[in-house]
Amino acid sequence: MRALHTAATGMMAQELTVQVISNNIANMRTTGFKRQRAEFQDMLYDQQRRAGMQNSQQGNVLPVGIAIGSGVKPAATSRVMSQGNILPTEKDYDVAIRGEGYFRVQLPDGRTAYTRDGSFELNDQGQLVTVDGNLVDPGITIPTTARGVTINPSGTVQVTLQNQVAPQTVGTIQLSRFVNKAGLESIGDNLFLETAASGQPTTTAPNVDGMGSLLQKNLEQSNVTAVSEISDLIAAQRAYEMNARIISAADQMLQSTSQIMR
Repeated sequence: MRALHTAATGMMAQELTVQVISNNIANMRTTGFKRQRAEFQDMLYDQQRRAGMQNSQQGNVLPVGIAIGSGVKPAATSRVMSQGNILPTEKDYDVAIRGEGYFRVQLPDGRTAYTRDGSFELNDQGQLVTVDGNLVDPGITIPTTARGVTINPSGTVQVTLQNQVAPQTVGTIQLSRFVNKAGLESIGDNLFLETAASGQPTTTAPNVDGMGSLLQKNLEQSNVTAVSEISDLIAAQRAYEMNARIISAADQMLQSTSQIMR
């Protein structure tokens, strides 16, 4: 019976939805995390009677037809790249992006990755790095004699050295943006990679040509909303249950048919 296979695809679709929701909820406290959303498409139809065909009996054009669907299939697990809440941390090297853009990070294999996680630290050479030790690109080195560090909204990093009054500029944090942010490839560790779908990055200083601005001593939180995720979870659970009931009903119908044939 076709209903068994159709309902099974519906159950698998809702299982994927629950997996996506569980990952979103698990990352509610992940800095710069962007929630995912499962998207689906209907599958091929069995056209038993096509609309627009002529009725063989009267010769009239049929206004509607008979098309029986075969279920649902996953289409994408797209990311929602909306702005997360910005919260203060009081750490000098914590930086949040307000608006468009991604920090550039140099991976050990030479590739450039992109992130919204601005929880930076200093390595043993005074270089600005991520919590995993990846260098921020372009490289910025803080002198060991620095008494204070300031990162302005335009990305300029200035330090105050001992026995000096005027601050000294040691570099500028640059941001990159993409035509299709949802096309970036997530590789874990709050990092994304450029893909053919995302397009090539446009890199400038913050606050230039629509690029976002920086907020020192702040971090962008996850854009996951607990209430929304819980409501989506309940809806997916109910849809799963209804598909399971269809399988049960189809099984009962087949059982009745087999008993009649005996």
